[in-house]
Amino acid sequence: MGESKVNQPNSTKELQKFTKALLQDVKSFEYMLAHNWFESGIHRIGAEQEMVILDLKNYRPAPINTKVTPKLEAYDWLDTELAMFNLETNFKPRELKGTCFSEMFEEALGQLKIVREALEPHQADILLTGIIPTIRKSDLDYKYLTPKKRYLALMEAIRKQLSTDSFELRLSGIDELLLKHDSPLLEACNTSFQVHLQVSPDQFARFYNIAQVLAGPMIAIAANSPLVFGRRLWHESRIAMFQQALDTRGSRAHMRERSARVHFGRDWVNDSILEIYKEDIVRFRVLLATEINEDSLNMIHHGRVPRLRALQVHNSTVYRWNRPCYGISENGKPHLRIENRVFPSGPTTVDEIANAAFWLGAMTGLAADQDDIRKKVSFADISDNFVKSAQFGIDSKFNWFEDQKIPAVDLILKELLPYAHSGLRSQGVDEADIDKFLGIIEERAKKHMTGARWQLRAYTKLLEQTNRTEALTVLTSSMLRQQKKNLPIHKWKLPELRDLRDYKPQELLVGDFMTTDLLTAQKEDIIDFVAEMMQWKRIRYTPVEDQKGRLVGLVTSRLLLQYFTDKKKFPKTVKDIMIRKPVTASPSTTIMEAMSLMRTHKIGCLPVVQDNELVGIFTEMDFLGISARLMERLSEQEKMTDDEA
Repeated sequence: MGESKVNQPNSTKELQKFTKALLQDVKSFEYMLAHNWFESGIHRIGAEQEMVILDLKNYRPAPINTKVTPKLEAYDWLDTELAMFNLETNFKPRELKGTCFSEMFEEALGQLKIVREALEPHQADILLTGIIPTIRKSDLDYKYLTPKKRYLALMEAIRKQLSTDSFELRLSGIDELLLKHDSPLLEACNTSFQVHLQVSPDQFARFYNIAQVLAGPMIAIAANSPLVFGRRLWHESRIAMFQQALDTRGSRAHMRERSARVHFGRDWVNDSILEIYKEDIVRFRVLLATEINEDSLNMIHHGRVPRLRALQVHNSTVYRWNRPCYGISENGKPHLRIENRVFPSGPTTVDEIANAAFWLGAMTGLAADQDDIRKKVSFADISDNFVKSAQFGIDSKFNWFEDQKIPAVDLILKELLPYAHSGLRSQGVDEADIDKFLGIIEERAKKHMTGARWQLRAYTKLLEQTNRTEALTVLTSSMLRQQKKNLPIHKWKLPELRDLRDYKPQELLVGDFMTTDLLTAQKEDIIDFVAEMMQWKRIRYTPVEDQKGRLVGLVTSRLLLQYFTDKKKFPKTVKDIMIRKPVTASPSTTIMEAMSLMRTHKIGCLPVVQDNELVGIFTEMDFLGISARLMERLSEQEKMTDDEA
């Protein structure tokens, strides 16, 4: 959950003091490794569950974590997360043996039950998903940052590193997203299910390299983040969202390489975990500091195990997808863990535990079979696998051992599941646990169905029947309903529009319904061109913008009719007939406010403007669509009520 008492270094002296402590921690780490201080010969597992708080009135993120956590202070496994609509729970460490996965499953269900009960008075619930489909850009405003010192310090430290004027998102899939944002809070879109594996120091390099090899296939079978702001993007868009949200680099005219703080890695680990720590210290500047009350080298001299707080704080600000972790076990011995960060949350708890079992089994199975996996596949190939899996999920084709090219489903069914079975058996995991959780992975692969594919299929189907906002709302409500039944994703049914009974369009905004695929004119365009364009595309309103995208006028079909019926036809260009100061709305204008404006001014459309830039248009046809769907829904509800009676 991270070190809570952190801050940005307030002076050069404070930065130098922290850096010195960081270097001392590295020396202490080296000493403990050289003198066999670390716990070995045991595999413990653990996990962290991130989740979204969902407002049941509109199925959007509910920024209320500070209202809920005081009621749950007795539970040390619960913590807040970056945004006020996120929470996180920690699972207790347990050995990789026996009924460990059933125990994790029951622990997870128990935690979720407690959190859900605390949310009930707020008409809220929790959703497990990599990125909640209904999230808006406005939900990522700075005012929704959880008001804790460590979060504020991290956000400000990252902003100070930014070399451009904003953070940018650029993603293409079925749709495209090109977006600027003023804060790294974009990262709060993402929620994950992070799995930990404790390994011995002499095993670390071998296991870590295997974790890197497995990253791509694990993303492929677990992908659950295909939608961002209503756009269909990568199967696991969370991978790109996280990197780009915290990427402070700007474009340059030269070819100098700079590393992103969120990254897969640049090469294999050859000998020790220290290679990773040292690499990250030299490549990434200190962002956060903390008060250091221990002299780690002095503690080592007196035979005491240090917490290595400086090293842990710095490690928490570098985001490898397989992160090295240092900890101290209950027996007082230090230990090493690999934290797998590639898994998204959801689609259900049982799917998450299945993902964990698959990864842990494949890790131990491959480790038993492969002395040095670096001889089987190149680092360039596994880096390529990682990116491809995030883009295409279960539809990926992977680079594999001995230069093979294998489809994801074949690799999982024929290669990795057998490794996972043998790995879990070698650890003494009960056969019932192995069959249950690896059986879910097998069925998911055979049916070619992940959370990402389900969301994409469901959303595309809904878009053929309704607008984007209602489709996302129906989709999210269906995800919650099936998730609470704990049906694994391969058994989920696609949603229907009638599934959502409590749709309330009066609570929605213009930004949810406006048209953003705009056809526009410029002042110097000839009128005939605009008339033909409007006829070809069957539109009644054309915004006029300048070369910087700023709204300067509006052409309507009525104005064109007046022009063509006037025999004199003195006007020649758009600027001669356009409305020069049209009534406008913003994306945050409510639907009811928009309709009031349109009635008051007796107009049929509202250009939508934000920060002086034209971003959309809202017309009477949009409102007609909302009204029609509302009447259909009311009719369906009455029919269902009559049938029940």
